[in-house]
Amino acid sequence: MKSVLSILVVASICIAAAGPVLAASSMSAPTESTASASALSQVAATEGEVRKVELSTQKVTLKHGDIKNLGMPGMTMVFKVTDPKMLSNIKEGDKVRFTADRIDGALTVTSIEDLSN
Repeated sequence: MKSVLSILVVASICIAAAGPVLAASSMSAPTESTASASALSQVAATEGEVRKVELSTQKVTLKHGDIKNLGMPGMTMVFKVTDPKMLSNIKEGDKVRFTADRIDGALTVTSIEDLSN
């Protein structure tokens, strides 16, 4: 019984000590550059090959390796793009490195780099 009580006391002290630290960190909003750097460090780039570019629908079909941040194995699939200008720099057959995320429920390419040139 004493060991259970000791654990509860220690846990209460830890929670009480962490409370102000957590509250202070959640109150300060990150700057845009901090948020961008943080997001980039969490989303690893994936290599793939462009299978189809659809300018009219602003979509790209990519054969890709594992997309770790989405827990997705390698496959071929269609993605939306955050910026239609991305599609003007790529064509079918290009080797690319890209990042993707789920935005408003849709799998979306957030950056893409042509490795073919």
